[in-house]
Amino acid sequence: MSSNALLQSAKCPSLFAPSIAQDGLLYRLRIPGGLLNVAQCEAIADLADQAGCGAVEVTNRANVQIRGLQTSMATDVLERLQELGLASPIAGVDALRNIMASPTAGIDRQQFIDTRPLVAAWNHYLTTRPDFAVLSPKFSVCFDGSEAVSVRDRPNDISLVAEAIADAIYFRVHLSLGDRGASPCDVGVLIRPAESLPLLIAMTEVYGDYTRQKPGNDDQRKPRLRDLLQDWNLERYLKTVADRLPVSLTRTASIDHHSGSGFYNHLGIHAQRQNGLSYLGCTLSLGRLETKQLRGLARLALQFGSGTLRLTPWQTVLVPDVPTTKIDAIEHEIEQLGLSVSATHPHSAIVACSGTTGCKSSATNTQADALALANYLAEHITLDRPINIHFTGCEKSCAQHHASDIALLGATKDGEEIYHIHVGDNGSKFGRVFKKNCALSHVPVLVEQLIQLYQRHRSHSQETFQAFVNRHTIAELKQLLDSSSNRSLLGVG
Repeated sequence: MSSNALLQSAKCPSLFAPSIAQDGLLYRLRIPGGLLNVAQCEAIADLADQAGCGAVEVTNRANVQIRGLQTSMATDVLERLQELGLASPIAGVDALRNIMASPTAGIDRQQFIDTRPLVAAWNHYLTTRPDFAVLSPKFSVCFDGSEAVSVRDRPNDISLVAEAIADAIYFRVHLSLGDRGASPCDVGVLIRPAESLPLLIAMTEVYGDYTRQKPGNDDQRKPRLRDLLQDWNLERYLKTVADRLPVSLTRTASIDHHSGSGFYNHLGIHAQRQNGLSYLGCTLSLGRLETKQLRGLARLALQFGSGTLRLTPWQTVLVPDVPTTKIDAIEHEIEQLGLSVSATHPHSAIVACSGTTGCKSSATNTQADALALANYLAEHITLDRPINIHFTGCEKSCAQHHASDIALLGATKDGEEIYHIHVGDNGSKFGRVFKKNCALSHVPVLVEQLIQLYQRHRSHSQETFQAFVNRHTIAELKQLLDSSSNRSLLGVG
C-alpha cells in the first residue's frame, strides 16, 4: 500500500502518513508494549540505514522514530513491515497512539498479572477496525500490571491498573479527566482481566460514535476522549458504556494511586521473577540508537537472552532473560557498543525534545544543548543517585509530560539562545522557576552547581533531588549557592 496519497504534515506521524519535520520526513513505528524481536530490529535498522539518518529514536511512548527521510516509503517496504508486525494492517488506524505497558511485564517480581497477552489482543483488535480511524490519533490505552517499573502515571486516555482484592486480581479503570499531560484518575470501576477487552471495545465504540457525530473536517482537531467526558460528564459516559456490556460494571470508591519506588528500575541490572534470570536496562543518549547499536543489542539479546528487546517510555532499552551467570559478559559487550547500564550515567539523566533541527516550534537546539550538558557533567561531576533533567524548546513539552528534577525551557533573547531553569515539582508542568534568561554558556556550570548543592546539603543519602529542592524556597536555594561563591552565575531573577 502506497503512502504517497497519505503524505501530510501530520501532527501524529505513522508509517503511512509521516510528519514533515525540519530535517525531512518523520516516520513513527508503533511498538505495542515496547516489545521487539530480532527480525523486527534488523528491519528497523535496515530502514534507517537505507532511507534515514543511520539512527533511530526511542520515544516517551516506547515507539521508534526514524527521521530525515527525503522520500516517502515504498510499497514493498510497507508491506514487509506489515508482515513483521511493525505496521498496522489498515493504514487509517496506524496513527493511533502506541499501547503502553510496563517494560518489565511478565518478568517483574512485583507484578500481579502479565499484561503482555492483553496488549497483543487489544492491539490486534484495535488495528483491524477500520472505523476506528475516526478517533483522535492521540487515543491511547495503558495496561499496568502493578509492576515495580510502573507506567500508571503516564498520560493515557484509558489506563487499566492491576490490584489484588481478596485473592483475586482486578483492574481499576483510570481515565484522563484533566489537562494535557495529567496522570489518569481512578473513576471507581473494577473489572476482571477477562472482562478488560470487552470493556475497552465498548468504551472505544462509544467514543467513536461521539466523534462521528461532531461536525468538522480532516483539518480540524478530532475530539479527544477527555472532550467527550467534559461534554457528557463521567457518569453519562460510563452508563452508555455499561449498556453495551453483557455484565454490569462493578463500582467502588476511587483511590489515589502512586507509582512505586522503582522509577529507575528501567536502568541497571535487576533480578526477574524467573529464577536465575535478570534484565539489564541500557542508557541511551537522548533516546537515540545508532543502527549498529540496535543491531548489536539484538545480537546480544539472541546470544545471551530470549532474542527480544524492550523499549521503555523513559527512552531506554531493556535486554531481558539473561542468565545471572552471564551478566558480567553481556555488560562488557554492551559497553563495547558505547552504551551503559548505569542509572547514574549522565546520559541517563537527560531528556530532550527534537529542538530546532526537527521542529519549527522550538526556540533552541535542545538536542545539541542537552548532549553538551551530558558530556560536561560526565567530565565534572559524579552522580551518586539518579536525576532527571528535561530540555524542551517550547511550552508544549513534547519529550516529557511529567515533572522533572531540573527543567530547562528554551527561548531566545536578542537573537541568542537562553533557558529558563525550573526545579522541583509544584504541580505545574515544569516546576518552580529558579532562574530566568540563563545564557546557554552558563547552563552547564549552573546545573553542575545545583547538583553539587544537593549532594552536599541533602538530609540523608537517599533523599532525592526533587525532595531536596521541594523543602527549600527558591530564595533559600539561591542563598545556599551564594554562600558557595556562585553569585556571579545567579545574577538577577
